[in-house]
Amino acid sequence: MLHLSTKALEELGNCLSRVEANAFDEAVGEIASARRIALYGVGREGLQIKGLAMRLFHLGLDAHVVGDMTTPPLAQGDLLIVSAGPGDFSTVSALMTVARQAGARVLLVTAEPQGKAAGLADRVLPVPAQTMANDMASDEGAAPSVLPMGSLYEGALYILFELIILALRDALGVSSAAMRANHTNLE
Repeated sequence: MLHLSTKALEELGNCLSRVEANAFDEAVGEIASARRIALYGVGREGLQIKGLAMRLFHLGLDAHVVGDMTTPPLAQGDLLIVSAGPGDFSTVSALMTVARQAGARVLLVTAEPQGKAAGLADRVLPVPAQTMANDMASDEGAAPSVLPMGSLYEGALYILFELIILALRDALGVSSAAMRANHTNLE
């Protein structure tokens, strides 16, 4: 079973190496300039989004997970970050519409930049990875990822989001000590 780890890590590295530097930098810029940030994702994508929200909070940013009782309304100058690996989810599109109507900007993270949700976004950060939408072998015989279902996308999100945090930390001049000081003491 451990031999699969080499293949999985290889796939993750390949995926992340194909994330466009310009799209990455634009996503970092959107986050850095936002007054308030709300984040949303479904399923395991949602778990990665929650991890990003936590790290944004550690940076001292005003970040909230959609659905939490303390999530404030979005308005002009705010940013909604959503993940829709397969290109769209009904809840993601609905929230994107509400955010835009309120004057907020929207950053979409997706493996399908031509999907329906991309048309509602101000910025799209494509992550070229297998999702549940394309986890079966293709007609051309292309083998799916060694990781099940949408795990390649979800694993790539974890690493990509940590790389975004590193870029934001540098761009905002936040020290590791300041981030640590924002970590909860209620564990």
